[in-house]
Amino acid sequence: MGVRDDATQAPAPSTAAMGDTSPKVYRRLRTITVIATFGGLLFGYDTGVISGALPFMALSPGEGGLGLTPLTEGVVASSLVLGAAFGALFGGRLCDHHGRRRTILGLAVLFFVGALGTALAPDLWVMVLFRVLLGLAVGGASATVPVFLAELAPAERRGRLVTQNELMIVTGQLLAYTSNAVIAETVGEGGVWRWMLAIASVPAVLLWAGMLFVPESPRWLASRGRYEEAERTLGLVRDADVVAVEFAAIKERVVADAREPRAGWGDLRTPWIRRIVTFGFGLAALTQLTGVNSIMYFAPTILLDTGLGTQAALTATIANGVVAVLSVSTGMYLLGRYGRRPMLLTGQIGVTVSLVLIAFCFLVLPESTARSYLVLASMLTFLLFMQGCIATVFWLMLSEIFPLRLRGFAMGTAVFGTWMANFLVTLVFPPLIDAIGGFTFLIFAAINAATFLHYLRTVPETRGRSMEAIESHFRGQYAT
Repeated sequence: MGVRDDATQAPAPSTAAMGDTSPKVYRRLRTITVIATFGGLLFGYDTGVISGALPFMALSPGEGGLGLTPLTEGVVASSLVLGAAFGALFGGRLCDHHGRRRTILGLAVLFFVGALGTALAPDLWVMVLFRVLLGLAVGGASATVPVFLAELAPAERRGRLVTQNELMIVTGQLLAYTSNAVIAETVGEGGVWRWMLAIASVPAVLLWAGMLFVPESPRWLASRGRYEEAERTLGLVRDADVVAVEFAAIKERVVADAREPRAGWGDLRTPWIRRIVTFGFGLAALTQLTGVNSIMYFAPTILLDTGLGTQAALTATIANGVVAVLSVSTGMYLLGRYGRRPMLLTGQIGVTVSLVLIAFCFLVLPESTARSYLVLASMLTFLLFMQGCIATVFWLMLSEIFPLRLRGFAMGTAVFGTWMANFLVTLVFPPLIDAIGGFTFLIFAAINAATFLHYLRTVPETRGRSMEAIESHFRGQYAT
């Protein structure tokens, strides 16, 4: 698309120019963020827990498992991802129609039912059914929570608050890896995977209860003509001296949008909307084609192939979660110092090199304990760049680039691309690694090299701009 927004271009006016947020208001924002990002925690736990559950689910029914083969392992893992794709697509529309807060409350119920359903599943197909249901909740949360946080956050705090959701996602994955290892060691039976899956019901209850006390997005309220309520809610998350100015900008955008038809697929006929939605969809899909979830979902399986035992592989996988959490925390800090664009490009270089190293370990080095830990080290390097640079920027950019009138719809469409690419990777990875081994990682490396060149040409910079200023910028860039 040939879009560039170099650092030499002066940023548009933003709320950052009005001064930083007071400690009292920031504490309130942080509390709301922690509650809402329990959706991210569930996202992370439910996607990460399967990595430790699969080896036990592969056991025969007599041993407490489901008798999974490499193919059905891929089906079980990818069924959640397929559900998440449609959860994102429809969740985006629901949060536009019913509001961000009410949608998250409904998703909490789905998380609870899905967690218990998978834990109690008697056979493969019941498991797949409830994994799809759980996926609807995961996908809905991935489309709704970042938008909710971005709309509540002031421009100068948006990067830190929105990326808190990514931190909670990887924290959920770390909790999944840690609990998998502990439960496998303490319970010590084939049916241990049921306990692994059931734990996710607890944060689902906490999410539902917490969201009862969280306000609705003032931007969504304004988009529904509820201006007094929107201004009052904005006053809860802003200092008094900036409420009037920011609310005036929001109302101006809503009034302008009111002259346009209801958001939907017909909007894609408008060139600038079509191009920005296409850009977001591509960013979402390419982030998953890094191969990140082949590592996050199948880390124990990969390490088992290098010669490690089951318990050692589960324990070693905890390192993936630790590095992911530390990387996102570091990425949140770096976002305050560097732009979105340089971090994304740096991440692409890092993951490409890391995948080449993993392939080298598989294809060149003889099987040994040393090779197992070299593979683990390369996986950790991959996650350092992926979670610290790419993932933090990806979710943040998606939450801020789409126009208010169709933000939920566009976000859902883009995140649908995320989950469909994720579904493809998750489904084909087990049989692919079984068939061609280390060459699988070379395929991912080639995809990432091409993605770097694509980003070099297309990715804009959005740092330091209000969401209304970002929308005005994209309208101008993609006008024809």
